[in-house]
Amino acid sequence: MSTPKVRWRQRSRLVRAARLLRTRRPQTFTEKVRYKMLRDHRMLLVTFADKAAVREYVAARVGEEYLPKAYGILRDPESLRELELPESYVVKPTHGSGAAIVVSPQASEDQTLPPAVWGWVYRHVRPAAVRVDALIEIASVWMTKLYGQGPNREWAYGRVAPAVIVEEMLVAPGGIPDDYKFFVFHGRCQYIQVDAGRFDERTQDFYDADWRHLPMSGGPAWATPPRQRPDRLDEMISIAERLGAETDFVRVDLYALPDRIVFGELTSYPAGGDSPFEPPSFDAEFGRHWTVPSRYR
Repeated sequence: MSTPKVRWRQRSRLVRAARLLRTRRPQTFTEKVRYKMLRDHRMLLVTFADKAAVREYVAARVGEEYLPKAYGILRDPESLRELELPESYVVKPTHGSGAAIVVSPQASEDQTLPPAVWGWVYRHVRPAAVRVDALIEIASVWMTKLYGQGPNREWAYGRVAPAVIVEEMLVAPGGIPDDYKFFVFHGRCQYIQVDAGRFDERTQDFYDADWRHLPMSGGPAWATPPRQRPDRLDEMISIAERLGAETDFVRVDLYALPDRIVFGELTSYPAGGDSPFEPPSFDAEFGRHWTVPSRYR
């Protein structure tokens, strides 16, 4: 990816020096995420960010049975024409986060594919709303974009070779499965974020590793009634801790389906270091479990 596409602030050495100075003694979780963005340049983080390469990492650490089925990993979006896809599937860029075209009959009838120029978009559409030419146009724009914003921000994404991955659509009773996000510090899960209702009335709840609900908010409302402890929580925590064993912090996203647990992604920089905490004291509470090294090796 050429540097002119990176804003000057995100590649300026002067800006980098100022940010390094401001983050030299991080205390809160968000401060430590920013510290990590600037200082941790291990290739392990590139593997975590790469939605294709991370599959090999997951298979080696916990087993390929936890991976979603992949219908194709494509360097050329035109290859989408050659895939024989089921009625439901997901198309994502390998070098970004939060962008996807989800195709399933459960989507709202009024949803359409977004214009390709929008870039990083998340949209749920019915199969009848999908034209392969339009899908190729969207994927082709993804291939030209830099998600990480440059060396002074989420640099790891800029090291990922652009590609498109097409995976199975995960379905649970009631539609889209809940998203379990495990905050793993030094190989130990300390907190769990649960997001539900992505395409409906979104809820978000936080728990400790013993499934005690935390009186905090990251924005969306809490689930009502309160969520019950998942039957396979211990297994999910074990998976998350094995996947996070090689680093000081990573968020491990998993889905709990009726018959299996499925890997989602590994996130080194939640919200790019701008995660909201209400009350703000939880920013320090999350940071308390994380001892950042003076130097990453």
